[in-house]
Amino acid sequence: MKVILLQDVKGTGKKGELVNVSDGYARNFLMPRKLAREADAQAMNELKNAEQAKQHKIAVETAEAQDNAKRLEGQTLEMTAKAGQGGRLFGSVTSKEIAAALKQKFDLTVDKRKIVLDSEIKAFGTYNCEIKLYTGISAHIKVMVKESEQ
Repeated sequence: MKVILLQDVKGTGKKGELVNVSDGYARNFLMPRKLAREADAQAMNELKNAEQAKQHKIAVETAEAQDNAKRLEGQTLEMTAKAGQGGRLFGSVTSKEIAAALKQKFDLTVDKRKIVLDSEIKAFGTYNCEIKLYTGISAHIKVMVKESEQ
């Protein structure tokens, strides 16, 4: 019997898959526990529509990430920080601060965990930074740290 899995079933398949199982397994185990439903015409149509919606969502997110990558690529983000002795910073410039600056300058919300720094920013200067926007799509920017006027 062909069934569509509503949840992951160990040894059978993942959620949303169309699998062929024995009649007894489907009627006595999967269906009573709401782990699967019979693959009739309506269920097959819903499965197909859900798959198309998922593909469309991925395509839209990929296009948006590529546009943002083109917009950011090669840009320089200027930041200010307080100085200590010898041109060193009090603390460091973190990926959280870079994410806030990106939001302010480019109106782009980026998770701080998606920002990859080549090295810690603990002194003034220009640093390379990679921003991962989507799977396989990233942009490289420069972060310029200047001394703030007090």
